Amino acid sequence: MKKIIYITLALVLIAIVVIRLKNNKETTIKRVYHYDKEQSINVQAITLKLENIDKINSYSGTFEPNKETKVSADIQGRINSVLVDAGSIVKKGEALIQLDNTLLKLQLQTVEIQIEGLEADVKRFTVLSNADAIQGVQLEKAELSLKSAKVQKATLIEQISKTVISAPFNGIVTAKLTEVGAFAAPGIPLLQITDISLLKFTINVPENELNQFTLNHNYNLTADAYPETVLSGKIIMTGSKANMGNSFPVQFLVNNTYDLKIKSGMFGSVQLKNDSKEKHIIIPASSIVGTNIQPQVYTVKNGKSILTDITISSRFQNKAVVSKGLIDGDIIVINGFINLFDGANVNFK
Repeated sequence: MKKIIYITLALVLIAIVVIRLKNNKETTIKRVYHYDKEQSINVQAITLKLENIDKINSYSGTFEPNKETKVSADIQGRINSVLVDAGSIVKKGEALIQLDNTLLKLQLQTVEIQIEGLEADVKRFTVLSNADAIQGVQLEKAELSLKSAKVQKATLIEQISKTVISAPFNGIVTAKLTEVGAFAAPGIPLLQITDISLLKFTINVPENELNQFTLNHNYNLTADAYPETVLSGKIIMTGSKANMGNSFPVQFLVNNTYDLKIKSGMFGSVQLKNDSKEKHIIIPASSIVGTNIQPQVYTVKNGKSILTDITISSRFQNKAVVSKGLIDGDIIVINGFINLFDGANVNFK
């Protein structure tokens, strides 16, 4: 008897759960919003017309020094004095570092004494040779010894001159790489000299825009740090080989300001205004849907939206130039894309 009661209770509970679930499902279905695809969607749209491209192309680049070198010694020696510091402005030929030349000067004195003795020998042997008192070969040997000593003297003078390391050109000391007491040797950098009175400015230009730049022509440039200062740059090089981004380097030679405020490594830009009179279909970039590979827009015809494939030839600011897919007089949606789909009924203003 108890078994029958338990089974009956279980069946009743199952029935109650099934009824409750069914009621919940019906309530949920009633609450879900069912979108009416035939309902008109309010959008914002514009009518296209042919326009001139009033755009300014900006190309960013970096300023670099026209000349820069690391100065090293031509001979070995201990550094007695460093006459400049980082930031010093130097002129071509100005002494920068003095090496120890004491031993070389002593050697020069020794050679000068030898030369004095050899010159006296030559004079004496010349008199004796003219009187046939000695053989001519003795005079020749004395003359050759004198010539050799003079060459040795010239060599020592040249070595002594190389103990003074001078600036190779006008510039600024941008790195001090040694101190007094250090040992200098050929190939070991001691100072870095940078000339920023002339600068090189390099940009990268896409291949379809390379024709805007002409060799030896002047263009206006600005440094990001000093946008109010306009610089003149002359194109000295256009690249013959594209880089990985399929663009070409274009390099300008730029005169720095009188106070040299444009520094090496600063960023800048050159801007070109498009003066073409040709008209194009130009649309807001915000109206483009789809992907970068296949951009699309919604056009409106007979009160319905039509998803249309387009081809973009270029972009500038927040606009895009369309070369295929749209014509003068087409209406495109620029706002109100929520719930919009291909073939939807639309109301636009």
